[in-house]
Amino acid sequence: MQKINDNSSQEFLNSQNIIIQDRMATVTRKTQETSVQVTVNFDGTGICKAATGIPFLDHMLHQISCHSLIDLDVQAQGDWEIDDHHTNEDVGITLGQAIAKALARRTGIARFGHFIAPLDEALVQTVLDFSGRPHLSYGLRIPTQRIGDYDTQLVREFFVAMVNHAQMTLHILQLDGINAHHIVEATFKAFAYSMRMAVEIDPRRVSKIPSSKGVL
Repeated sequence: MQKINDNSSQEFLNSQNIIIQDRMATVTRKTQETSVQVTVNFDGTGICKAATGIPFLDHMLHQISCHSLIDLDVQAQGDWEIDDHHTNEDVGITLGQAIAKALARRTGIARFGHFIAPLDEALVQTVLDFSGRPHLSYGLRIPTQRIGDYDTQLVREFFVAMVNHAQMTLHILQLDGINAHHIVEATFKAFAYSMRMAVEIDPRRVSKIPSSKGVL
């Protein structure tokens, strides 16, 4: 029996003798620039292993895992001697592919998720739809070019790559914030909670596609 975070949902599924297939996937991507492997488990407990060679990106991946309760393992080798761009992008691509593979036809999920996350003075809203149609609206205004050694332009590149390959619609809106680290971390936390909401199983349509079209 697949784990469901909501105890009432679990009891309902048990009573109906409904089995949910494992929502796990591993994807490997190798190019002449990078080698990335990502494993996701949508019914985990927020365990994260991240070793991308980009410390700030590792920190943000931990935020996704911790606050979405998705188990996440991301291992990457890249051409860091050039810069972090290729590795950052390919981690986003591979994570997006793993998300899409693990959710498969997206049967039974809530589909939509939204959250507003504060981090001190920063306040960021994310709204997510596992629509099958990739779209990103990116409204961050990050005041510095770098957070430590991390180029803040790469935040948008990460989300573009992930959204395109996960086939999700994602809106990111910065409501407040002047500290670059706070703004970006609030974004990843808000995204994590939005995804947690969106991938929860709806016990009233556990065997159905959450779309009036019957397909996503």
